[in-house]
Amino acid sequence: MALIETRGLEKTYYTDEVATPVLRDVSLDIKAGEFVAIMGPSGSGKSTLLHLLGFLDRPTAGHFRFDGKEMDDYSDDDLAKIRNEKIGFIFQSFNLLPRTTVLDNVKLPLYYSTFPESSWQERALKAIEAVGLSHRLDHEPAKLSGGEKQRVAIARALVTDPAVIFADEPTGNLDSQSGGQVMSAIEALHDSGRTIILITHETYTAEYAERVIRLRDGAIESDERMTSRRRHDQFKK
Repeated sequence: MALIETRGLEKTYYTDEVATPVLRDVSLDIKAGEFVAIMGPSGSGKSTLLHLLGFLDRPTAGHFRFDGKEMDDYSDDDLAKIRNEKIGFIFQSFNLLPRTTVLDNVKLPLYYSTFPESSWQERALKAIEAVGLSHRLDHEPAKLSGGEKQRVAIARALVTDPAVIFADEPTGNLDSQSGGQVMSAIEALHDSGRTIILITHETYTAEYAERVIRLRDGAIESDERMTSRRRHDQFKK
């Protein structure tokens, strides 16, 4: 059974009674443990699809099942719990609190979780160690490089031990070296068994995935398995 299933998924935005269709008849299955890249030109609907799959928005039409259950069958409280504990998000703009240390930025999702407070410190330290930033615990974001900021964002996404991680253009603001380090960290999360759904317009980033779905004008243009994957043998700090 697929972890994520969509059938005929559609999203239309309405402004002053003008309908703007963004997604059209999107049907796909994503199994637990897959690394999937979603590509497409600007305006193709890839970020909108991420928002739907990540329970940040609701579709206009179609069916969306997560872990065998229809989205409409989840209560608002259920959806909030899924977003907080089963899903991690990594965004292009990092979304870190500027006057807060690395440690406290990573702890943030735990304040809204059901995990006991006595476990927060250990969880945050473990997540930070996983991205190679234990030596930056007390630094604020202004003192970090772009690549380090994104690795903090990865640690924050990791701290609740989610099953699925959505990464929306995670290397978009980074140089190639920092981008490679970030993708190596994301690849390590996949190797540990997590499902990765990557939104990107960069070919070299998509090459880390096992499967590439291409969108155009809100519809799936192609869905292909990668015959070979770019891999980093060693994570470089």
